[in-house]
Amino acid sequence: MTVFDKLREECGVFAIVSHAEAAHLTYLGLYALQHRGQEAAGIVSSDGRKLYAHKGLGHVADVFDESRLEKLPGNCAIGHVRYSTAGDSSLGNAQPILIDSWRGPVALAHNGNLINAGHLRRELERDGAIFHSTSDSEVILHLLSRSRRRTLVEAFIDALRIVQGAYSLVVLTPEYLIAARDPRGFRPLCIGRVDGRYAVASETCAFDLIDAEYVRDIEPGEVLRIESDSLESQFPLPREKAAHCIFEHVYFSRPDSLVFGRTVNMSRRLLGKHLAREHSVDADVVVPVPDSGVSAAIGYSQESGIPLEFGLIRNHYVGRTFIEPKQSIRNFGVKVKLNPVREILAGKRVVLVDDSIVRGTTSKKIVHIIRSAGAREIHVRITSPPIVGPCYYGIDTPTKRELIGATRSVEEICKFIAADSLGYLGLESLLESVGDGSSFCSACFTDQYPTEVLHEERQKELFGKNLVELTKPPAETL
Repeated sequence: MTVFDKLREECGVFAIVSHAEAAHLTYLGLYALQHRGQEAAGIVSSDGRKLYAHKGLGHVADVFDESRLEKLPGNCAIGHVRYSTAGDSSLGNAQPILIDSWRGPVALAHNGNLINAGHLRRELERDGAIFHSTSDSEVILHLLSRSRRRTLVEAFIDALRIVQGAYSLVVLTPEYLIAARDPRGFRPLCIGRVDGRYAVASETCAFDLIDAEYVRDIEPGEVLRIESDSLESQFPLPREKAAHCIFEHVYFSRPDSLVFGRTVNMSRRLLGKHLAREHSVDADVVVPVPDSGVSAAIGYSQESGIPLEFGLIRNHYVGRTFIEPKQSIRNFGVKVKLNPVREILAGKRVVLVDDSIVRGTTSKKIVHIIRSAGAREIHVRITSPPIVGPCYYGIDTPTKRELIGATRSVEEICKFIAADSLGYLGLESLLESVGDGSSFCSACFTDQYPTEVLHEERQKELFGKNLVELTKPPAETL
């Protein structure tokens, strides 16, 4: 069941090359990235001759144990944690995706979303391709397999020239690893070193857990071939204006991660400080909605002088599903995860700091819980502007008509969630808080997208042209 109407994290990827404990370190890397996907987890390893895979539904610790990791031999591995942004929640859509192609076995793990995957899939199916999942990621493997290029890296680049949208990818063969990021850099991907060996991860917090050193971000449009201690970089794709996902700093990434060259904790504290300047209020206590609201609430408290208290306690041990009692309990879903501390809230004027409001139903329930604990006033403060458009680049968002920010005014939203006041952070302050605001995608707040996501006919034309080019033999084989 769905507990929150929050935006849902996309996915997380991890990879390591030439390390004796590749599968175990990949397990730990995925453990650190669990917040990015809680529906499924998987690892594929290589012993230099074959690829070995295990994946399943649930959290990393539920999918893997020591006996399963022992069945993933070799010194190279890639891993994935998943939320279903494209394709349903089934084991068949869990990643990494492993195929046996005419080039040999290939495994792929993907964070992002391909905006032209539907067109590509239909055309490939008309041409005889058989898909084994509903995931958009499988399109890349079909395109790679159809390429007539001499090497797998060249075939992979051919596929990237056709797909459009957001992708941070790791691809494993028996001999080497490929890592790539789309030309706009929608999703994060970085390189680290552990015991002198290269690792790749969606966030730097994965490096911290395995004592790896952060080296640098993989650049937008960069394709890396990593084998043993060798790292070959190229930029084969046309350069595009950067469009980093701003919600990585608002909500998705862990505050202890370095994302897009900046610590997430620093950005969130600045969000809170700006929010206090824009929407000050006489109050007794600042209370964060855990966990993503904590850093911003600290910033709000520091700027306003209002003391910070943890008036909501989160249960971190709730799994993917839980069984509701037959007798109806009001706001049961939220109560499973959040419980009020009454002595902090009773009789107080509360500033409630959260990162976003999507449909509004969860915010309404949280306000009710705090009110029931005896709060005298509740002033909701949101560290982002109203969300007015869905995301097409790897975030699971509702349709536009389901977004309360797109259909109601701030005053109407305030009334709906039953708060005493409501304040959203302005877009300019948001962009200022994350560093170079010009390099970020903020389409969910502006309804102005960096790609032609809605022009389907245009995408179809582009697809038809590129597919012909892909399936032509390279010049040297004519």
